[in-house]
Amino acid sequence: MPTKFFTAAGKFHRGNLHTHSTNSDGILSPEEVCRRYRAEGYDFIALTDHFVGIFEYPISDTSAFRNDGFTTILGAELHTGSMENGHLWHIVTVGLPADFTPPDAPHFRPVKGSETAASIAQRARDAGAFVAIAHPHWSGLSRADARSLTAAHAVEIYNHGCAVDNDRGEGFVTLEQMLNEGRKLNLIATDDAHFNTPDHFGGWVMVKAEQNSPDALLAALKMGQYYSSTGPEINDIRIGDDSIEVDCSSAVTIIVQGNRPSTATLHGKSMTTAKLSLERLGDSPWVRVTVVDRAGKRAWSNPIWR
Repeated sequence: MPTKFFTAAGKFHRGNLHTHSTNSDGILSPEEVCRRYRAEGYDFIALTDHFVGIFEYPISDTSAFRNDGFTTILGAELHTGSMENGHLWHIVTVGLPADFTPPDAPHFRPVKGSETAASIAQRARDAGAFVAIAHPHWSGLSRADARSLTAAHAVEIYNHGCAVDNDRGEGFVTLEQMLNEGRKLNLIATDDAHFNTPDHFGGWVMVKAEQNSPDALLAALKMGQYYSSTGPEINDIRIGDDSIEVDCSSAVTIIVQGNRPSTATLHGKSMTTAKLSLERLGDSPWVRVTVVDRAGKRAWSNPIWR
């Protein structure tokens, strides 16, 4: 009998986990950012302003902008330490407490002797946050950098702002290098919206939870009960010993990837359900699903560990 992947009770809620406002370097107020996402049909957002001294280390309180159909989760984009290339770390944290202690990060340049990225990520996770490595391609993240951040829950594999502004929006190489080393990381798609370019409403997560509340959404994120998308929907995934079944919105391609170059790939027209053999993936310890629609938009499952 195939094992269902989306086992949590409840329904899917659409949200953006990486957003900026005038509290850091965005051009819209927190209230207007929330209004626009709400108007576009989102169920929730996390406002993750840059947590640096020049902006007075903001953890933007968006609780006043919640209503019965829309909620917010407090968060911030943390910066400290330096990567191997000498540039400052970027770490997205969702569910960060309002009294989180800042590092010594007065600006967007590394400070010698400041707290390491591994340390602040672990502090954020210990404080209850969902932690993600932000835009690894844009950052120039090395494999050693990724290895060092052991507190991360996920890797940002699609960053819409980076995709439209500099064509460096993906993070699959970083993710799969870590998966192949046994790290059980999930993935997220985000906007990284500042609203000064077309960097918004392009990438999101669909979180399955019983309630559209900060606590329920945060718990589901940490459990991996979600998928990421730029358009298509993934309704269910059922995995057996030698095959995988996918239910989705209308698709032209469904792909199953693992730890090898070979994939299980099915092309068709207006596919809403498909069964793919796992033979070509052999004994890969993990698999993940990509769904592509007629417009070339994609949805991605989290890795499924076999």
